Amino acid sequence: MSDVKSLEKTYEVAWDKYNKNDLEKVFTLSDNYIDFMSKCKTERECVTEFITLAKKNGYKNIDTYINEGTKLKAGDKVYASSMGKTLALFLIGSEPIEKGFKILGAHIDSPRLDLKPNPLYEDSDLALVKTHYYGGVKKYQWVTLPLAIHGVVVKKDGTVVNVVIGEDEKEPVVGISDLLIHLSADQMKKTLDKAIEGEDLNVFMGSIPIKDKDAKNRVKLNILKLLNNKYGIDEEDFVSSELEVVPAGRARNYGLDSSMVMAYGHDDRVCAYTSYEALMNMKQTDKTCIVLLVDKEEVGSIGATGMQSKFFENTVAEVVNLLGKYSELKVRRALANSKMLSSDVTAAYDPTFPSVMEKRNSAYFGKGIVLNKYTGARGKSGCNDANPEFIAELRSIMEKHNITWQTSELGKVDQGGGGTIAYILAEYGMQVIDSGVALHNMHAPWEIASKADIYEACRAYEAFLIEA
Repeated sequence: MSDVKSLEKTYEVAWDKYNKNDLEKVFTLSDNYIDFMSKCKTERECVTEFITLAKKNGYKNIDTYINEGTKLKAGDKVYASSMGKTLALFLIGSEPIEKGFKILGAHIDSPRLDLKPNPLYEDSDLALVKTHYYGGVKKYQWVTLPLAIHGVVVKKDGTVVNVVIGEDEKEPVVGISDLLIHLSADQMKKTLDKAIEGEDLNVFMGSIPIKDKDAKNRVKLNILKLLNNKYGIDEEDFVSSELEVVPAGRARNYGLDSSMVMAYGHDDRVCAYTSYEALMNMKQTDKTCIVLLVDKEEVGSIGATGMQSKFFENTVAEVVNLLGKYSELKVRRALANSKMLSSDVTAAYDPTFPSVMEKRNSAYFGKGIVLNKYTGARGKSGCNDANPEFIAELRSIMEKHNITWQTSELGKVDQGGGGTIAYILAEYGMQVIDSGVALHNMHAPWEIASKADIYEACRAYEAFLIEA
């Protein structure tokens, strides 16, 4: 029996294998990731930053090749973006495109509060804005926090104004009030989902009125004046804006040993960032490598920037055309012969809440990247169920590169569940599995991830791009 390999041996704690050099790499990666997460809190900010970094690594806009009629060749690096909120990065391989791609796919939208189209109002000499929450949130978690506002306002002449309020320590933050404990007897009897209603997530903006005592809504007018002075926008411009309310402040080291990262938007920017880093480490490849970063996953992957749009398929068609001798059949074969890691987070076992997890099939902090054969909700509804042949191939890759990895389900069978973009890509006939970093506090304003898992995810993604 000593020759039989046990799962207990496979699922080791990654920290145990690290030497001094490894630890330096773990903490350097996390330091860079903390800086990224502190700066990029919206989809647009992520895409802008990734493009800036990619250009420094030799990536060029695919439109340059299209407009100049230049053909792509092995080793070329190109990117394509849709509406500033979706991004695809390609490292062109030496093998024919019909042999398929190696794809890392993640989403860069996160749960938040969006300002309504007509948000600003005054009540009781206080100025507030109305919000509509985006994605799955526990609404009570968003009150009494320091909040920031990120996004864009587009004026009638097409001018795009970037807005960031509340991140500079010298700037004010905004927030949502809660009922004081002294008067909350009725509120405390409500269930958690009703204690704070969606229409009560109103963000306080200010309380100083303008000097004109004859004017109406004097506090609101003062807020509009401040916004106009700083950003040159008027109240009507809110209609053509995309403003997101997010937690204010930097991502931070977490735990007395600094072994974890606390950040807003780990779901799913932790997988987006590590996927990007893995691709940047690639200098050449046999099959074309792709990192695909999409929007709208938290609300069903819908719309022009979600995974269900034709953006990815259209971009693949453009790449095939730029490689010469375009045909629709080449596009179909390339997609069908591809392999993909749907890089998305999962739930880490939390000993404070053991009843919702099944310990043998849970993910744990420090045990590396997580492979989820399926996600879905109850009865595997809405999931991509990965093929065992593909999982076996990934096991071999992980072992070859000494990567710490684990498997999990998203909680007990009847507790709930969740979904990713995996099933959408699987519709092309490619091999797809969910793989990512395990989190505590998923979808909360501040989520927690293990630095060891972030590092192992980056290594796993790179190994996949090398070997698959």
